[in-house]
Amino acid sequence: MCTYDTATVGIRGSAKMASGWQGVDQAVVYFDHPVHFPAGHALLLDVRRASGNPADRIAIELDAESARQLAATITQILDSVPEDLL
Repeated sequence: MCTYDTATVGIRGSAKMASGWQGVDQAVVYFDHPVHFPAGHALLLDVRRASGNPADRIAIELDAESARQLAATITQILDSVPEDLL
């Protein structure tokens, strides 16, 4: 069953897309039916430029455990960075 919960968050960064490196300013996160990943449901993450072509994005589909491990690892790494570098 789909939750239809979707969160959009503003970000600052760059992503390498088919057309090359581009600035990105938005991430959309939701739990739904994946397009390519062979699972009934997955955490989907689209990173893009809000004002750009919707096809110009990085799309990631992860099972729930992988998504949780990635989130925990990102937090762990950021927590280990000296404050003056952030």
